[in-house]
Amino acid sequence: MMKIEHLGIAVKELAASIPLFEQLLNTPCYKTEEVASEGVKTAFFQAGEGKIELLEATNDNSPISKFIAKKGEGMHHIAFEVENIEAEMKRLVALGFELLNEQPKNGADNKLVCFLHPKTTNGVLIELCQDKR
Repeated sequence: MMKIEHLGIAVKELAASIPLFEQLLNTPCYKTEEVASEGVKTAFFQAGEGKIELLEATNDNSPISKFIAKKGEGMHHIAFEVENIEAEMKRLVALGFELLNEQPKNGADNKLVCFLHPKTTNGVLIELCQDKR
């Protein structure tokens, strides 16, 4: 793993949360994007070398909708940038980690992504992400 790429924060409404984080971080939101396959709208902020990603559910079946219903708004995941996502997935499976998706899938911000099951990572949802080439 190379570095923390972003921290994902589940929010009820981007419209209310974007201005709050623009004030908090003293920087504008540089990108919003919908990932229809995941039922989510995202907003990104640069925070030093890393990023903050806000996530709003677009439907009741979205993982974000379920997360907020169970835990409320807040920290959702930590994403690590990797050089080769498929190799990293194989390495982690060999060590006993459980993947939530068997193949990398398209994520926001021009990334390929894979999530690790929190039961194998001390309760923290971990995302691996690689820039699409």
